[in-house]
Amino acid sequence: MGQLVEFPSADGGTVTVEVADRSGGVVTRGPLHGLAVPERATQSFEDAMGRIQPAVQAVIAQLRSLAQAPDEIHVEFGLGLNAEAGAFVAAAGTSANFSVALTWHRDGSGNAAP
Repeated sequence: MGQLVEFPSADGGTVTVEVADRSGGVVTRGPLHGLAVPERATQSFEDAMGRIQPAVQAVIAQLRSLAQAPDEIHVEFGLGLNAEAGAFVAAAGTSANFSVALTWHRDGSGNAAP
């Protein structure tokens, strides 16, 4: 099991997430259902998630700007969370992985709908 990081939320609650183990000592901040919460994030969960908005918006904007824009866009990517860095697009190895599906609907004649 990885370490737990507690993110404060805008409504005054908390969101606890499991992150990969980091090297170094664990500083226990308080109990969570019998588990120690080793680290408290310095930013809210909403602020952390807000960090990925520019990347998501850029991907969608670029796909919508295609000469023949798709009718549907489906983008999948992994998110990582870190107590200091917040949210980020998770990478496998040295590159980030995006799964993209674009859909164009055709009219009854077999031609792409306008």
